[in-house]
Amino acid sequence: MKNRMEVGKPIGIEISIAQAEVVSQCDVDVIAAYPITPQTHIVEHLSEIVNDGDLDAAFVPVESEHSAMSACVGSSAVGARTFTATSSQGLALMHEILYIASSMRLPIVMSCVNRALSAPISIWGDQSDIMAERDTGWVQIFCESGQEVIDQTICAFRIAEDKRVMLPTVVNMDGFSMSHVIEPMSFYDTKKIRDFVGIYQPPLRLDTADPIMMGPVGIPEIYTESKKAHDEVLIESAAVVKEVWADFADKFGTQYEPIDMYKTDDADFILVTVGGMGQTASVGIDLLREKGVKAGLARLRLWRPFPHKLVAELFGDRKGVFVFDRCISLGGPGGPIASEFRSSLYNAEKRPLIVSFVGGLGGRDVTAEGFAAMVEKGIGYVEQGQAPIYEMLGVRE
Repeated sequence: MKNRMEVGKPIGIEISIAQAEVVSQCDVDVIAAYPITPQTHIVEHLSEIVNDGDLDAAFVPVESEHSAMSACVGSSAVGARTFTATSSQGLALMHEILYIASSMRLPIVMSCVNRALSAPISIWGDQSDIMAERDTGWVQIFCESGQEVIDQTICAFRIAEDKRVMLPTVVNMDGFSMSHVIEPMSFYDTKKIRDFVGIYQPPLRLDTADPIMMGPVGIPEIYTESKKAHDEVLIESAAVVKEVWADFADKFGTQYEPIDMYKTDDADFILVTVGGMGQTASVGIDLLREKGVKAGLARLRLWRPFPHKLVAELFGDRKGVFVFDRCISLGGPGGPIASEFRSSLYNAEKRPLIVSFVGGLGGRDVTAEGFAAMVEKGIGYVEQGQAPIYEMLGVRE
């Protein structure tokens, strides 16, 4: 396959289009998808690439996202490298099939363009859609920039199809504020990408010449064990993720970590973000540093499996950790990411005060100054020695 995009030189391109291009470079066999805002540009462009003959793949248009994931399960089960993309209500409609894909150990790669869930109906971005699917047993990665979307999409195929993993993997990006934004991005040589991801060779696949059974009834005598095995392989996939990221750095030059730390070496207080708002938050940290506040930023990239041990190592001796969630766990702990941080640090000898901030819901903007104010408010709670279960930012009451 010839390179459709110029290699090496950064070009301005919409992030959704860039992801479609790199999916085609990864030599997928099947794309099954249904259009939903704001992910539609990804699968629209892939359909054009297939139609133009630049990718030898089957593009399967379906009647719903439930059918899209069902088709992906079928194609992956017969040994095809499979991709799909969705958002919001579409992801929610896939819900029951997401469990089937992961429990059957099918290495589907999916792009989730994060968008608010209804009601009230909203097409704008937050992370409530993917947080509702956090327990479906998929490897889940968040991206902060268009270049990360390119890079993590390449890595996702390698991670998912590793025989030590064999789990579906989702690459997340913010709806509109990333998906529809034009950024400078660099593309890689197609042969180099295909050498990196390799040829998908499933350990088991459906074959009429050699019949096997997949997904049989799990009677009570085996169901618990199957869930335990699934949990263990997902937890252990963290080592493979780090291995793949290290090899990506060697081959392509960029190193990724489960958590990126910014100005945290001497920081007493750390703000935690996930996704595209991390770039704005870093400017907020710069503003605080100019005022002499010892604050830093942690950007969580690997959501599942959650890096509990790393969180304890990086945050245990801080005074305060302020977690910014773009999702609210209704009637629960406030922000779902904050609850994971509380769990990770609960048994730490030196436990910082965890403050859960919820904001940016339904596409509401959060400025650099807003992030700086968030940290200052968190510091106030540390000085008081206690904080509310969560605090919703900018809400009119």
